[in-house]
Amino acid sequence: MKIAGLNLDIVWKNKEKNFQFIEEQFKSLEADIFLLPEMFSTGFCMDAAEVSDRNEESLEFLKKISKEKNAAVCGSAPVEQDGNFYNRMYFVQPGSEPVFYDKRHLFSFSGEDKVYTPGDKRIIVNYMGFRILLQVCYDLRFPVFARNNDDYDAILYVANWPEKRVGAWEHLLKARAIENLSFVFGLNRIGTDGNGLVYQESSHCFFADGTEISQKNGNIISAELNSDELKDFRQHFQFLNDRDDFEIKIK
Repeated sequence: MKIAGLNLDIVWKNKEKNFQFIEEQFKSLEADIFLLPEMFSTGFCMDAAEVSDRNEESLEFLKKISKEKNAAVCGSAPVEQDGNFYNRMYFVQPGSEPVFYDKRHLFSFSGEDKVYTPGDKRIIVNYMGFRILLQVCYDLRFPVFARNNDDYDAILYVANWPEKRVGAWEHLLKARAIENLSFVFGLNRIGTDGNGLVYQESSHCFFADGTEISQKNGNIISAELNSDELKDFRQHFQFLNDRDDFEIKIK
């Protein structure tokens, strides 16, 4: 299974420009999953009442790309539903109902927790024989929530993780892969956002032993995920059998 992610310099609060650029970048690209960063349509913005989708604009765009490419498309967007705002990660694939995950760990340092509502479910999707855990940015800092209970093979992280803390992002991505014996694909944005925060190119895909397996070509980062290779590795190193048990309590 091939995943292709776009290192996107998100245009602040401008959905149409972002949609147009994304479509152009993906036009001649082939992949099984096309991955976009956190809040790909607006940037990581706390002006939720201004930027949030009310008519599923970002979801409709993902459906369009999925149909055009005959592939899955994944990314997060700000969404209003029933008077609440969510940082919602969509996984859209041809011929199936979209699946979504609402970001669980809201970034209190930026006030995200005062604006958006946290999700209360851990979401795993099945696609092309892979079980895929959906996660958003700050979720990366909380390993218990991402603990592999023999229920997934890969994690997709989408993020707006600033340059000043990028070392933590890169180390934690590798750690999640190693401790969970899983593929981990982390896609970060690039450029400068409307708050003046700078984002450097720092997207990666790691195998279960921490080896980088991604390739970069311009703004595109891609990786081939081999299920047989993962199965063989897990059979040889059965570390998950010795894991601790956790009970996740949703507040």
